[in-house]
Amino acid sequence: MKPAPFDYERPRDLSAALAAMASDGVVKIIAGGQSLGPMLNLRLVAPDLLVDIAGLEELKQVESVGDGLVIGACVTHADIEDGRIPDVTRGAMQRVASAIAYRAVRNRGTIGGSLSHADPSADWVSALSALGATLTLQSARGVRNVAMKDFVVGALETVLMPSEMIASVRVPAMAASARWAYVKACRKTGEFAHAIGAVLIDPAAATARIVIGAVEAAPIVIDEAAELFGGRIDGEFGNTFDPRVADALLSKAGISDAADRHIHVAVLRKAIAEAAA
Repeated sequence: MKPAPFDYERPRDLSAALAAMASDGVVKIIAGGQSLGPMLNLRLVAPDLLVDIAGLEELKQVESVGDGLVIGACVTHADIEDGRIPDVTRGAMQRVASAIAYRAVRNRGTIGGSLSHADPSADWVSALSALGATLTLQSARGVRNVAMKDFVVGALETVLMPSEMIASVRVPAMAASARWAYVKACRKTGEFAHAIGAVLIDPAAATARIVIGAVEAAPIVIDEAAELFGGRIDGEFGNTFDPRVADALLSKAGISDAADRHIHVAVLRKAIAEAAA
């Protein structure tokens, strides 16, 4: 199939792009097009106007700000995988990027596009929630910041308002004492995940953030994760993980199938073991 007819604009700068997005009718933005392209061809979406932001240098900038890194929405997965941007996560983002789909997809796909699409099985949705990222959203009306953990509200659903786009992602620096792991289960390399476990644990600070992803909804983000480790987080967290608590959290989140919960718990257990190693 081919897309339904639509108008097309390729603005020269971000201001022009935001103005175009405020047009009447259904407006979609495209950068890498790795998700939107197939959806257009299948006529799952039929915009009146397509705004191409792939050439906007303002959205490809990367800047160190305070103890974190601000990444433009049009930075590609390959840019991160190949180390073309500074690393404040001690290699965590680079490893996540390198396992996204296939190289051809990583060459074109963008971090902002992946987050905007909000597929529950997409890597950045879970990984950036675990890393404590914050998104800057922009429209012709102004700018607002949203925590990554609050951005996705359901499968393919976000808090983006009409004519609003992701402008950048701010990722905080990972503490030297923190331990990180990201594990996903796929039937074959390159497929979307069927279960994701992302963990950021800092025994020195006695803190942990756990994310259970690929749950056909918004990721399950556990900011106060001590309950998963017998009530305390220390250097022995790898030995104190309680899978029964994780199973109960999944059940509470609406995952009724016991086999599905078992897969998620097994993936999370593996991620915790990798972080503890």
